[in-house]
This record gives sequence, structure tokens and C-alpha cells, in this order.
Amino acid sequence: MFTGIWSFLVKGGILMIPLIICSVLSLAIIIEKILTLKKDKVIVPEVKSVVENIASEEDKALALNVCKKYPGVLSNLIILVLNHQGTSYTLMREELSDSGRQEIRVLQKGLGILETIAAVAPVLGLLGTVFGMIKVFGVISVQGVGEASALSGGISEALITTAVGLSVGIPALIFYNYFTSKAEELILDIENISNNLLKKIISFRNKEK
Repeated sequence: MFTGIWSFLVKGGILMIPLIICSVLSLAIIIEKILTLKKDKVIVPEVKSVVENIASEEDKALALNVCKKYPGVLSNLIILVLNHQGTSYTLMREELSDSGRQEIRVLQKGLGILETIAAVAPVLGLLGTVFGMIKVFGVISVQGVGEASALSGGISEALITTAVGLSVGIPALIFYNYFTSKAEELILDIENISNNLLKKIISFRNKEK
């Protein structure tokens, strides 16, 4: 089986090398994102629960301990809000927004590469098709159309690279769109939780005045 696959790949020509690299890289990113973009992993239930149940300033210590126990994007933003003392709502909101953009990069890491693969892989396949057809016409110009075996080599290269390029590019595009949508949903949930906590902290301070 391995010999058959290797023979198939070799027939695709030199451009199979970057296509194989793209396929391996794409698969690695997809697996990593499937594992890291799980909702329970990003928005840890324990962190979300303790934040939603904060009812006074005294509950902040417990929330900080839980966030430190479960580090991550959400916990980092919650800690930022809880550690601010005496800062106005506007300044806290601006800093939360700035820090949020930095933390969110963790969720989007690798998606740019996946998008590039989705665009480049089919083009590499098309380039392989062009190379294969050039070989075909080269054989025709030298040997005529009677050399079927010589012609088939160029045609095989043309078709194989196109098929592999599309086989790599289409899944990469599908998963890129899926992970982008998933990351945006998680980002909205994180922003909602952080903003609600910020409003609570401000209300606690106003009551103390």
C-alpha cells in the first residue's frame, strides 16, 4: 500500500513536495485547533461560574484563585479586571479592550497559515498541471502522438497535482471558515463575560462611596 501511494506521489512531479508540506501543515493546524477551540477549554465552566456569582468585593479573592488555577484567555482578562483598583470605568474599559485584542490572538493563531494553504494549494496544483501539459506537448513535438506511454506520464503529472492541490485546499478552506466562525463566537462570549464583570466591579465601588 505504501509503495502504491509513493508511486502515485512520485508521478505528480516536483510540485508534490510543497503540496505534501501544505497537507501536513494543514492537518497539524486543524488538529491543534480542534483541541484548543473547544468551548469548555477556552471558557472554563469553573471560571465562568465563579465570575457570574460574584456578589460583593469579598468574592474577588475566590475568583482570583479560580482564575489562577485555570489560566487562559478568559482568566487573564478576568484577573485584569479584578486587580484594578480605583480606575475609572472608561479607562478600565479601554485597557480591557486592548488586552482583549492581545489575548484573542491566541485563539486565532495558525488561522492565517490555514487560509494561505487554502489559497496556495489549488494554485500549486494548477501549476503542476501546466508543467505536465508542457511535457506532453514537448513529447508530441519530438516523438509525435504515437508514444502513448510518454504522453501518459505528462498527463498523469497534470491530473495528479490538480487533484492533490484541490484535496488539500478544499478541506483547508472549509476548516478555516469553521475555525474563524468558532473563534469569533468565543471572542463574543469572552467579551460579554468580561464586560459584565467590569460593570459589577464598578457598581460595588459606587455602593461603597
